[in-house]
Amino acid sequence: MSSKRILYVEDERAVARGLGYALATEGFDVTWVETGRQALEMARSADPHLILLDLRLPDLSGYDVCRQLRAEGKRQPILMLTARDEELDKVLGLELGSDDYVVKPYSVRELVSRIRALLRRAYGELAAASTDDRLVFGETEIDLQRLRVVRRGHPVDLTPTEFRLLRYLVSHPDRPFSRSALIEALWGYDSDIGGDRTVDVHIRHLRQKLEDDPANPRWLVTVRGFGYKFEP
Repeated sequence: MSSKRILYVEDERAVARGLGYALATEGFDVTWVETGRQALEMARSADPHLILLDLRLPDLSGYDVCRQLRAEGKRQPILMLTARDEELDKVLGLELGSDDYVVKPYSVRELVSRIRALLRRAYGELAAASTDDRLVFGETEIDLQRLRVVRRGHPVDLTPTEFRLLRYLVSHPDRPFSRSALIEALWGYDSDIGGDRTVDVHIRHLRQKLEDDPANPRWLVTVRGFGYKFEP
C-alpha cells in the first residue's frame, strides 16, 4: 500500500503543502496539481492509483474533472473533498462517479483511513483470488481476474464501487439485501458517504449500463420496502 500513487488536486497552496506532506509521511507517492485541467492531464499520463479531488478549483470544478475522467474510462477511486456538507453535493458527486466524499474540516487520520480503505477495496479485495474467476448472467460476464465486465462482447466501464456492488449482488443470487447491509458490506461501518441514496445511485448506474430496460430491470431488481437483489 505504501507505494500507491495519489494525484492530489487542490488550488490552495498552504493546504496542499500541509496535506501533501502528511500523506508523504504515511508512505504515499503524492503528485500535487492546482487546476482541473492539470488534473486531467496528470490522470491521463501518470495513471495514479487514487485521485484526491477538491471541488472548488479555479478553472474546472471537481465535478467536471470527475465527469470527464469517468467518460474517458478512468476507473481509479476518486475521493472528493469539499467544504459543503449538503446531501445534494454528495449525491451529485456519486452520480458523476466518485467513490467517497469527505467534508472539510477533516482530520488527517480520518482522511488517510478513507484513502487506505478505498485503495484496499479497489486493488486488494477486488484482486483477491476466487474459486470461480467468472460470473455470467444473460449476455454479461464479470471477469474477476481481470476486474472487468463485458456485455455482448463489449467492455462495460464501471467504477470500482460499481464493480464491487455488482460482484457482491451477483455472488449472492436471489438474496435480498437492505441498503444499510450493502453500505456495510461495501464501505464499512464508518462510512458516512450519504446513506441510502448512495446505494440507489449506484444501482441506477448499473441498470443503465447492464439492463435492456433500466426502468424495468431483469437482473438487478428492487425488493419493495427493503432493498435490492440479483435475480438469477
